[in-house]
Amino acid sequence: MTEPTVTRRFSQALLEAATRLGIHLPALAAGEERIRLDVHDALWAQLAAASDDPLIGLQLALHLQVGHLDVAGLLLMSCETLGEALELYTEYHPIVSQGGEVWFHPAGSQMALCYAGHYEVCREARAEMSLACAMHIARWCTGDQFEASAVEFRHAPRDAVSRYGELLGCEVHFEAPEDRVLFSQDLLSRPLIQANPALRDQLRELADQSLARLGDRSFAATVAETVQRHPQAGKEEIAGLLAMSGRHLNRKLADEGFSFKQLRDRELQALACRALERGDKIAGISAELGFSDESSFSRSFRRWTGMSPSQYRE
Repeated sequence: MTEPTVTRRFSQALLEAATRLGIHLPALAAGEERIRLDVHDALWAQLAAASDDPLIGLQLALHLQVGHLDVAGLLLMSCETLGEALELYTEYHPIVSQGGEVWFHPAGSQMALCYAGHYEVCREARAEMSLACAMHIARWCTGDQFEASAVEFRHAPRDAVSRYGELLGCEVHFEAPEDRVLFSQDLLSRPLIQANPALRDQLRELADQSLARLGDRSFAATVAETVQRHPQAGKEEIAGLLAMSGRHLNRKLADEGFSFKQLRDRELQALACRALERGDKIAGISAELGFSDESSFSRSFRRWTGMSPSQYRE
């Protein structure tokens, strides 16, 4: 697999945002349209070292705009509804950065927009920046009609919790199972103020070309799709379906920052949540997903979400 990269426009936007906050760092070296992820990591390390604000990620997000997401940002802006924009955001996020992944799924009566970074440098600050940036752009695209119910982070608070609330404009919870923004499902149908279906179709063609230039679809995405189709299958069975050994599958996933257990748990959680939303019986869900009994499924679901399947359905 080719080395992961970030669009130069996004790295440059971070530098410009830092300058507005009084942080002056060296300019990016002249070069290609995309920056290697390790160079982007180094930029983040410099930002963190130069700032005395533990919430530098949230501060930077306030200065980022939809145009900083390259053609992916322009595509999102031209969508008809917020739900359509989120669908395309998850698909075309690699154009912005191949260092992380975005997805969304039902969470009880809410929707959860989730982010996972495949790096260690400033992981917590970057998770905060990524979710805050998504919220900031959603508000702009809807004419300030997007309101999050809460933001949840996997890590502990890095500063006073009250500061998080002030900067994000909603409740903030910590040590959660996922880094995510929670919002009402009703917002998925919210129209975007710059909707332009004809332009969207043109931009999608450009975005497809950009994705193609990045190389083949990630191996993790292929494994995730296979797990969705065969949720009862274990690692060796999934590896067999992909014509490789379990050890080779582990190696290829590790190269992209994943483990099979992490990926399978994530996909099973999404499948379980959708089934509960449909009103499927817990016994049926547990069998469909390959659990030995309801108790085993309930224990796993509680580990994933912090609640029982029955509580989730309520």
